[in-house]
Amino acid sequence: MSRTLIDLLQEGLPAEAVLTDPDVTSSYSHDMASFCDAGTPAVVVLPRTVEQVQHVMRTATELRVPVVPQGARTGLSGAANAHDGCIVLSLVKMDRILEISPVDRIAVVEPGVINATLSRAVGEHGLYYPPDPSSWEMCTIGGNIGTASGGLCCVKYGVTAEYVLGLDVVLADGRLMSTGRRTAKGVAGYDLTRLFVGSEGSLGIVVRAVLALRPQPPQQLVLAAEFPSTRAACDAVCTIMEGGHGPSLLELMDRTTVKAVNALAHMGLPETTEALLLAAFDTPDPAADLAAVGALCEAAGATQVVPAEDAAESELLLQARRLSLTALEAVKGTTMIDDVCVPRSRLAEMLDGVERIGEKYGLTIGVCAHAGDGNTHPTVCFDAADPDEGRRARESFDEIMALGLELGGTITGEHGVGILKKEWLAREIGPVGVEMQRAVKAAFDPHALLNPGKLF
Repeated sequence: MSRTLIDLLQEGLPAEAVLTDPDVTSSYSHDMASFCDAGTPAVVVLPRTVEQVQHVMRTATELRVPVVPQGARTGLSGAANAHDGCIVLSLVKMDRILEISPVDRIAVVEPGVINATLSRAVGEHGLYYPPDPSSWEMCTIGGNIGTASGGLCCVKYGVTAEYVLGLDVVLADGRLMSTGRRTAKGVAGYDLTRLFVGSEGSLGIVVRAVLALRPQPPQQLVLAAEFPSTRAACDAVCTIMEGGHGPSLLELMDRTTVKAVNALAHMGLPETTEALLLAAFDTPDPAADLAAVGALCEAAGATQVVPAEDAAESELLLQARRLSLTALEAVKGTTMIDDVCVPRSRLAEMLDGVERIGEKYGLTIGVCAHAGDGNTHPTVCFDAADPDEGRRARESFDEIMALGLELGGTITGEHGVGILKKEWLAREIGPVGVEMQRAVKAAFDPHALLNPGKLF
C-alpha cells in the first residue's frame, strides 16, 4: 500500500513536493513537546497550491490513510506529531501574503506565512497584526490558527481567534469550503470560522485566512518592577487591572526564570528579586501610564521600579521575557511547559501552588506568565535520561493542571491540547462535552483521517 500511496500522490504533485527518504521524513515526526508519542510517517508532502492540498486529501480518503497537518512544528502539545503510516502534510511552502488592505484593515494569507513576516509586512502599511507568540520569528499563521495561539500582547489585544475573520478549508474528502467573511461585521449562520480556530487540524486543512488588522499603535515603553514575593507581584497585577489600566503587556518572571535567563544570555536581570513584573503601554503618553502603574507596584510592595527610557531599553526587557522558555530548557536539558490559565484573582494561589508542587517532587519549576490575562507557564525542568526524574516531572505536570482546574481555570490558554493534555481535556469539559466534540469531528471527518489521536 505504501508504494500505491506514493504513486497516487505523485500523480498530482511535483516530484520535489513528495519526500520519501526515511532519514528526511523522520525529521517531520514531532513538534517540540515532551512526553508525546510520535509515529513514523509513510511520506511527507509539501504542497504549494490549494489544488495540491485537495489532491492529497482525495488520495488519503480513497486509501483511508491518516493525514497530519504541520506548520513550523514549534508547538508544545504534540498536536503536530506524526501517526504511523500517515501522510505528513507540511504547509510551510504555502507562504504567500496574498493581500493587505489598509481600507478594509485585513490581510489575506496562506498558512505557511511566518508570524513575524506578516507583522513586518503590514507594518509597512501603518497596520498591526497583534498576536505575537514567543516563537513569532519561526511559527506560522496556520499553526497559530490550529492551536489558537496567544502571546505577550493578549492582555490588551486578545488571542489569534479574535483576528481570524474567514478561512478557506480543504475538507477530509478534498472539497474546498469557505467560512466567515472579509467585512467588518457578519453573522450569517453558524460561526464555523471560530470552530476551526484551535481545532489542531482535526476538522480540515486551512489553506487561506482572512485576518483582521489594527492601526499601528505608538511605540510601547516597558517598565520593570522587582518584588520580594510572587504574591506581591500578583497583587500588583490585580491592582493594575482593577484600576482600569490598559497595558499592552503585563508579564511575570519568577526568580528561577530570571536566573535562567541571566545564565543563558547574561542580561543582567536582578537575581535578588523573587518576581520581576514587566508592564508596557503603547498609548500616546506611555511614560505617564508607566508612572501610574509604577506607583501601584510600589504600593503593592515593589522594591524597585525602573521604567525604560526608550524603545531600545524596552526591547531588551522584552527579549529577556521571550528567552524565558529557552533559558529554562537549558537548566536541565528537558522541559515540560504547561500553559494553565486561571482567573487573575487566583493568580497568586496558582504560583504559590506551583512552588509547593516543585518542593514536593524535588524539581526545579520556573514560572513565566502572561500575568495580565492569568495565563501561566509553569516549566518543569528535568533530566530526560533519569527515569525517576522523568516520572516526577510528569506527575508534577499533572498536579499543576489539576491545581489550575481547582482554581477555576483551564488546562490550556494558548498551546492547545494535542496529545499531551487529552486526558485533561475530558476532565475539563466533561462526558457530554466530549460526546458533542466527537460528533462535530465525525461530521467533518467521518473516516477519522485528520490528525488522529489528538484532542480526545
